[in-house]
Amino acid sequence: MKYKSIIFLLVFSLSAPLIAGGFDSGGDTIYVASWNVENLFDTEDNPLKNDDEFTPEGSKKWTFEKLEQKLDNLERVINYMNDGCGPDILCLQEVENIWMAKRLIYRLTYRDYVVAYRDSPDERGIDVTVIYDRSIFSVANVDTFSVNLPEGDKTRYIMLVELKHKKSGETIYILGNHWPSRSGGREKSEPNRLAAAAKLRTVIDSLTNLNGNANIIALGDFNDEPDNQSIARTLRAGKKIEMPGDLLNLSYAKFENGEGTYNFRKDWNMIDQIIVSGALIDGRGVDYAANSFEIVRPEYMIQKEGDYKGAPLRTFVGNRYFGGFSDHFPVAAKFYIKESK
Repeated sequence: MKYKSIIFLLVFSLSAPLIAGGFDSGGDTIYVASWNVENLFDTEDNPLKNDDEFTPEGSKKWTFEKLEQKLDNLERVINYMNDGCGPDILCLQEVENIWMAKRLIYRLTYRDYVVAYRDSPDERGIDVTVIYDRSIFSVANVDTFSVNLPEGDKTRYIMLVELKHKKSGETIYILGNHWPSRSGGREKSEPNRLAAAAKLRTVIDSLTNLNGNANIIALGDFNDEPDNQSIARTLRAGKKIEMPGDLLNLSYAKFENGEGTYNFRKDWNMIDQIIVSGALIDGRGVDYAANSFEIVRPEYMIQKEGDYKGAPLRTFVGNRYFGGFSDHFPVAAKFYIKESK
């Protein structure tokens, strides 16, 4: 890890108010989103990865035409975000390579998007990537952190992108996540996500040891819900901050309301989340805009009939091609950045 740990005295008000609507003039609002885009693969076979099914000859019959339809669908939803302006920062999961990320952003010509990407050891070759608008942010650092799973399996990196807001000079640390799946059952697979949570907690602690007021946004597909042990206990993210070092889980209210981003056997799961450090609710610099967390679900990406009615309209169910968007709804939140004086 590139960050040195130093001793510091963390002082902030645990009761600091969230910033509500009606922002001061002279500041900026940024829109941060996360989306598991469900297997954004190219059509070529990578002999080093287990991607054979996503080829024209594979079980998915993954052709150029299907890929283009997928990219059209993703573009449509991303354009829909932020009242039609698109996100300022977007974390994507399940992207095969940097070329697929670039093919997507080349379609989003109304923004000056740049891709931060690193290949991970995931056996299927699906990675986390962060896209940001370089007219708003400059990148100071990109780093990755490996997660050592109990049985030695390989999984995605946790990705750190350190962005500097050009207008205010504020630094925001984006931590992109795609934790191990629940394959084999939630309880059996839980140690893998506990390992990912412990690694993310270590990274966050290192950042806050360097700067007690670090603006940290951890987001992605956690494959666990807000009240699971990995999120609530290991990561220490909840619906409010009770002690120094605790994190605020912006998705908690919607989770308690029974909402979710992924529909498993007609049960909603809130596994896509945005989690922030205490510095983002302290009334200084960068702050979360209260109640702005949303599940992005335009009507056209919702399944209208059949066994999956109401769920996200997927690209595939098994090997059955639906031609949809993703098996996840995106999530997003707004943050207010005050101008430097």
